[in-house]
Amino acid sequence: MRLLLIVLLPFLGSCLPLLLARAGRKVCALGTGIFTLLSLALLLTHYGEVVQQEQVITQSWPWVPQLGLQLSLSLDGLGFLLVGLILGIGLLIIVYAAHYLSAADNMGEFYTYLLIFQGAMVGIAMSSNVLLLVVFWELTSLASFLLIGFWKDNAAARQGARMALIVTGGGGLALTGGLILLGQIAGSYELPSINAQRELILASPWYPWVVVLVAIGCFTKSAQFPFHFWLPQAMSAPTPISAYLHSATMVKAGVFLLARLWPILSGTEVWFYLVTTTGAITMLCGGFVALSRTDLKSLLAYSTVSHLGLMTMLLGLGKTSAVVAAVFHLLNHALFKAALFMNVGTIDHVMGTRDWRRLRGLAVLMPAAGLTALLGLAANAGLPPLNGFLSKELMLEQAWAHPFASLPS
Repeated sequence: MRLLLIVLLPFLGSCLPLLLARAGRKVCALGTGIFTLLSLALLLTHYGEVVQQEQVITQSWPWVPQLGLQLSLSLDGLGFLLVGLILGIGLLIIVYAAHYLSAADNMGEFYTYLLIFQGAMVGIAMSSNVLLLVVFWELTSLASFLLIGFWKDNAAARQGARMALIVTGGGGLALTGGLILLGQIAGSYELPSINAQRELILASPWYPWVVVLVAIGCFTKSAQFPFHFWLPQAMSAPTPISAYLHSATMVKAGVFLLARLWPILSGTEVWFYLVTTTGAITMLCGGFVALSRTDLKSLLAYSTVSHLGLMTMLLGLGKTSAVVAAVFHLLNHALFKAALFMNVGTIDHVMGTRDWRRLRGLAVLMPAAGLTALLGLAANAGLPPLNGFLSKELMLEQAWAHPFASLPS
């Protein structure tokens, strides 16, 4: 029952901010944060079983018995990591947003959308039934549309929200087709049963279609080339949304699902060339474009695209050690990039601009923000001894040991 509560608590709390909005933003933030905190506390009760003992906790309830479908949830190490990021960083975003948004902004509406999105992301991380995962997957697209377009009077925000919905929602349709095919081949929509049918899946004539359709869904969500354009366009959203959706959570969903399905689909030419090539092109493209950006949020957005490409490339290599490096960098990137986005929001609030050409000497005026930016940028650049250095060194080691022209071994 605790697994279900971890998923449901954000949804249950999503109506409360609307009721508390008139009581003041601090009360509204407190009421919102309690549900996230309770969900996080329930997650941490499973730390010993999942992380220390490496157990997989599963629970299921009847969903559509006529079709043999179960509402199945599970929690393993990978899911624990993503849920921890979603809830932990989400708690910080709730506090940050209370001080960031203006008095004219509807705090109740903002926190309601945030909790719906949070619950959907937790659902993606814990779904053990692939059709249930699709339901949560599409719900994140809808919730992100509401969050990106939160400033309704901003034409750029409305355009960014529409673009994100079209790209990620369209990718979700491709993912739905791929997962239905996968379930039909395996004879089940439950991930443990699908895992047990790996050889049957790889031998199926439908396998290439499964890989392509699943990859499209993951690439659109994680802003991979040629779908990368929606992420920088979504930077018109409030900075708390940029920090939460576009660095720590939603854009990680595609990488997470590639990692989740890696034991089933990897190790073939189709997987290797499609995933590795797309990731490598995205990594180079994002990094190159970031060099020409003058708006700090836009610069961080293209940097995020590049890092997502790095993780995707690693997941295409077909080696367990490469997957470990990708997941490690997923954790590192979520931490330092969310901090950098919030730092930029602070600068924007104080200085009224995000154009780095007009910003000089801020470390003297804002020493705390300057130190935070220095640490975040050093981790982003991969400088020792910070976490970004460790994961990037692992990436280079894996790429060097696995020539691009050779097949996975």
